[in-house]
Amino acid sequence: MKDILVKMAWPMEAPSPYSLFHILFLVTGLLFVVFLAHYTAGKVKDDKLPSLFFFCGLFLTASEVWKQLFLFYVVNNQTYNWWYFPFQLCSLPMYFCLALPAFSSPKKRKVLYTFMQDFNLLGGVMALAEPSGLFHGYWFLTLHGLIWHLLLIFIGLVIAFSRLADSSLMGFVKILPLFAACCIIASIINVTARPLGQADMFYISPYYPSAQIIFHEIALKYGIHVGNAVYLSATCLGGFLFHLLFSRSKT
Repeated sequence: MKDILVKMAWPMEAPSPYSLFHILFLVTGLLFVVFLAHYTAGKVKDDKLPSLFFFCGLFLTASEVWKQLFLFYVVNNQTYNWWYFPFQLCSLPMYFCLALPAFSSPKKRKVLYTFMQDFNLLGGVMALAEPSGLFHGYWFLTLHGLIWHLLLIFIGLVIAFSRLADSSLMGFVKILPLFAACCIIASIINVTARPLGQADMFYISPYYPSAQIIFHEIALKYGIHVGNAVYLSATCLGGFLFHLLFSRSKT
């Protein structure tokens, strides 16, 4: 396994945000996923979509396992870097898509659909808009990050175009406890993993200023806890704006 990973360690000069590489990939990638999502929503029956999302979850899981092995054997000299533990906001669709078949209740599925439409579509768009954390010195890692977030946008758009989410105001309110639960899990990982490494799940570590632009400066000026609170509030606001966008498009 290590030999295979080493052979795949094709080096590249890490692209700069808003470079020609970034812009071309962003434009072509977004056009492709918007078209594909619209086509999928029109051709695939609603009762078949959970299977499609489950397949997306399998793809995300397989690529994440490969990424973790690549980081362990190639990048980090066989030590585990908790910064890359897969429990960020943009990691959640991997778990939710795999969990969908286990939820036979339409109400519970709708909560997951609404969450992925609002929050994970937000995460995919924002990560591609500010991709400094996605660009690495290896082709595999760079393409993994870009394709991962394009797939999040695809999943969110299929949900939106298929009208699977709860577009009401209460529909957004219902996903907030799930968001809060994920934040609590992320905080537990950040605290318990501190002796092992620099874990920063959801970018709300109580020990380090947020790695996200703007919020990093807020944390430095007003304190980490204030920066984290502002960041989570802004994330909720962003998810709500996406919710409003698709609510209006369905009226």
